[in-house]
Amino acid sequence: MTTAQFRDIQDTIPKAPGVYRFIDEDGLILYVGKAKNLRNRLSSYFGERTDLAYRTRVMVRHAQRIEFTLVETEADALLLENSLIKRYQPRYNVRLKDAKSYTYICIKNEPFPRVLLTRKLIKDGSTYFGPYTSKSRLKVILDLIKQIFPLRTCALPLTAKNIAAGKFKVCLEYHIKRCSGPCQGLEDEAAYNERIAQLKNMLKGHFAAVIRHFKAEMQRHAENLEFEKAQRIKEQLAAFEDYQSKSTVVSPHIRDVDVFAIAADQKEAFVHYLKVVNGAIIHSHTQEMVKNLDEDLADLLSYAIMDLRERYQSLAKEVMVPIPVVLPDPELTIHTPKTGDKRKLLELAEKNVQFHLLQRQKEEASKTKRQTPAERILRTLQQDLHMKDLPLHIECFDNSNTQGTNPASACVVFKNARPSKKDYRHYQIKTVEGPNDFASMEEVVMRRYRRLLDEGQPLPQLIVIDGGKGQLSAAMKSIEALGIQDRVTVIGIAKKLEEIYFPNDPTPLHINKKSESLKLIQQARNEAHRFSLAYHRNRRSKAFLQTELTSIPGVGSKTAEKLLAHFGSVKKLREATVAQMAEVVGQAAAVKIGDYFAQH
Repeated sequence: MTTAQFRDIQDTIPKAPGVYRFIDEDGLILYVGKAKNLRNRLSSYFGERTDLAYRTRVMVRHAQRIEFTLVETEADALLLENSLIKRYQPRYNVRLKDAKSYTYICIKNEPFPRVLLTRKLIKDGSTYFGPYTSKSRLKVILDLIKQIFPLRTCALPLTAKNIAAGKFKVCLEYHIKRCSGPCQGLEDEAAYNERIAQLKNMLKGHFAAVIRHFKAEMQRHAENLEFEKAQRIKEQLAAFEDYQSKSTVVSPHIRDVDVFAIAADQKEAFVHYLKVVNGAIIHSHTQEMVKNLDEDLADLLSYAIMDLRERYQSLAKEVMVPIPVVLPDPELTIHTPKTGDKRKLLELAEKNVQFHLLQRQKEEASKTKRQTPAERILRTLQQDLHMKDLPLHIECFDNSNTQGTNPASACVVFKNARPSKKDYRHYQIKTVEGPNDFASMEEVVMRRYRRLLDEGQPLPQLIVIDGGKGQLSAAMKSIEALGIQDRVTVIGIAKKLEEIYFPNDPTPLHINKKSESLKLIQQARNEAHRFSLAYHRNRRSKAFLQTELTSIPGVGSKTAEKLLAHFGSVKKLREATVAQMAEVVGQAAAVKIGDYFAQH
């Protein structure tokens, strides 16, 4: 969408809170955003601004229309925005990195539920806890569950009908007291489900409820003189209290609270989450987020808070954050503590998130050091040009002519950041008359890529056009006519200021003059210019030589071609002796040519 197109609809956009969507020509949602003032926010994407990020300009350019939905408050806008992002997964919105490699504890939705480990979340009514990123902590939890909550591990369909029919027999788990034998009706479903309820309390961090349950059961068995059962529950209670003591106790004055901290660089953001229940940290998780546009930190944090609270089933009504955010739940208390235990808790989250960001930067730096020079340069070029694929195959075009005579073009090829001279190609301009660089560029680009398509050869990832907006637009006519504009990245490089132009974008990209990526583009441009100019000079010299020599009586075109092939230029031919020329074309012709040069 252009600025002119937006101005046509600008006055129809209300100055009210809402959610807007940029939509492309195929009806796909490219980006979802929220705003306190829709008109002001959407206007910021258009006009004479030069500080918009390249990806933002690309997104706006690909959009064909804008849709918006009005809401009552900014919090409502956040809720709707979050819902639409999850539903449509727009290309240019922030993405949470997939946590599918993490493990969850699943309590199955079935009679006499089993407790399983899984990496997949299936919406079948089962209850999931996690994700757990620490294998050692997960092992402690599983050992505790086996020790204090004897539950079945078999996959038998324990319906009331099957149990009454006596279809099953107890297994070894029953005999080693890890199962109470519900398969043979040795335990009723109500008692089993009570243990499941206490297991859920433990996994939620509601330790007090679990302790009360154990103490009540122990008291009941003692009163009934069932001392062995009371002793077993006492042992289970001791194991549970040992597990509870290993949880990080924050403060007896802090109850249920969610703590979040955020850190970001140009490409990624990290949000660290501490889930505190009854004064103890029961979950700690760092969420990675991939940034696509220049998202505001507060927006990133708001989005992550909503996702993490939902994922970890948080019921806390207090949220601590390092910066002000807006959340849709009006009952939440959101604040940034300045002193005391809560401030120390927030500082702990900030310390963790900064650690993760630093570790990622160290990993990236180490990865860069391990890369070959070519790979490093190509990855830098990929980032600078915001390319989806690594530009392993680059092609560059240049035109040469002298006042419209002997026009020629050249295509040079770079593979793995090095010239691939066997793939270089020369082109004589066939359909253009006179000095018309734009039409010449359109012709050779069409001929080059039509042939590659016809022969089934791979296209380059990057096409460089030597010239500014005019030459680039001419090349794009052929690229679009062939329908390959979505398969390649095309740029133009202007000679004076070394500016990089993208199709349909009037604002150039300025790459650091010392950047290795710009030097690679310049090398390709210079090589194309050298190769094109050499071919043009050769054609011009050949044409001049043939015209001049064939005007000598007794010298034909074949004789002229032999001399040109041997001596290479008129200057060298003039410097040659008659004897040297005679070795190529014979004594008679050599004498005639020598006499001609002596007179002229």
